[in-house]
Amino acid sequence: MTLPATGILNSHQEPAVTQAKSGGCGCDSKSSATVEMDEKLQERIAKHPCYSEDAHHHYARMHVAVAPACNIQCNYCNRKYDCANESRPGVVSELLTPEEAAHKALVIAGKIPQMTVVGIAGPGDPLANPEKTFRTFELIADKAPDIKLCLSTNGLMLSEHIDRIKQLNIDHVTVTFNTIDPEIGAQIYSWVHYKRRRYRGIEGAKILLEKQMEGLQALKEADILCKVNSVMIPGINDQHLVEVNKFIRENGAFLHNIMPLISAPEHGTHFGLIGQRGPTPKEVKEVQDNCAGNMKMMRHCRQCRADAVGLLGEDRSQEFTKDKFLEMAPEYDLEQRASVHEGIEKFKEEIKLAKQKAVETRLIASLPQNNPKVLVAVATKGSGLVNQHFGHAKEFQIYEVDGIEARFVGHRKIDQYCQGGYGEEATSENIIKAIADCKAVLVSKIGNCPKEKLHEAGIETVEAYDVIEKVALEFYEQYVKELGTTEG
Repeated sequence: MTLPATGILNSHQEPAVTQAKSGGCGCDSKSSATVEMDEKLQERIAKHPCYSEDAHHHYARMHVAVAPACNIQCNYCNRKYDCANESRPGVVSELLTPEEAAHKALVIAGKIPQMTVVGIAGPGDPLANPEKTFRTFELIADKAPDIKLCLSTNGLMLSEHIDRIKQLNIDHVTVTFNTIDPEIGAQIYSWVHYKRRRYRGIEGAKILLEKQMEGLQALKEADILCKVNSVMIPGINDQHLVEVNKFIRENGAFLHNIMPLISAPEHGTHFGLIGQRGPTPKEVKEVQDNCAGNMKMMRHCRQCRADAVGLLGEDRSQEFTKDKFLEMAPEYDLEQRASVHEGIEKFKEEIKLAKQKAVETRLIASLPQNNPKVLVAVATKGSGLVNQHFGHAKEFQIYEVDGIEARFVGHRKIDQYCQGGYGEEATSENIIKAIADCKAVLVSKIGNCPKEKLHEAGIETVEAYDVIEKVALEFYEQYVKELGTTEG
């Protein structure tokens, strides 16, 4: 199936902003105070790709690896500093000093002007390395006032450092909160090191939970936006995460990110070595959906490395290794960055209008009632567009379509199909397996061979270059009509 690429972009031109090479509330009657509060909240997250699903299509982030020590041992974590090919939390290729990290941030802010956030997420815990963490933030804030500062922590020492966090205007803090039950926590954490003592089992889990609760309250009182990460571990906390979700919502968290356990044996984690499986995408989505009625869910997380650079879904860290970026002179230009951001915001407005038009012009009345929801896989380099060749994709963004809207629900990592002829047969099988529950794959281009294999697997191919939601809705309209004809 080939759809016409009409609308906002029909000339296959990139939008007029600097492109990275990526991957991609409310009620009917609100008081004016609530509307104003929502607007202020949206302004705070508008350029943070982790806190805003919309922003993650357009803005980049970087993590600086200045925090090697950790004060807890999670059974899903094994920190290695030397593998550039792994993409998971706690992994970095090289550690940096605060001065090196600040220099790197300024270099990248010039090279990638759509980079808006610098975060510290490890490879250990930032607040187990407070001097290095806060010195890094001080140096960056002094030289690059338009960059948001962000940290990710297990929460053990959060309440002790809340004043310093507030003082440095760190407006976004992520806390990993896997359970509110110490007995479950004892299965997740090997030990907790607190006040020069190491605690194990339920005792350690209880201390961590109490300190996490204190930290959550401290963030709320300091008016710092809090995202909570929860690692979903089948058979341990998967059914319990609804309770976690309810608790964090009631205690001030803004966003909940439920992410799958990564437990490949080769990573050397405790869970990996004992054969603890991770959840399937379907299982993750089911838990996310069960929690979605309580608070906003983050579904676009890529479980990034602690030295990741670029848009979510890409990693450009190898372009900026220490031997390279230390030789680069920073070209940080506040005016030039502001101009790029202005262009992005204008383009985002075009995308928004195109989405609205796509919904408004859907011939919903001509479609059967109670339309089934279907999933589609999208190859995208970012900007909210279907704009990537099938063979170049390293992941697919997954959208759920029902004829009225196309809603982002997750992503699936895959092996790149085009590998110079090597392993393409096995790769195509893995790709088909990864998106087997999707009715279509939306791409800018696709070769005849993979198209035929997808067709044999019952997956349509749609070639277009346009706004994702628009292409997805057009496919759905045609899909439902063909479905009705077949059933008739």
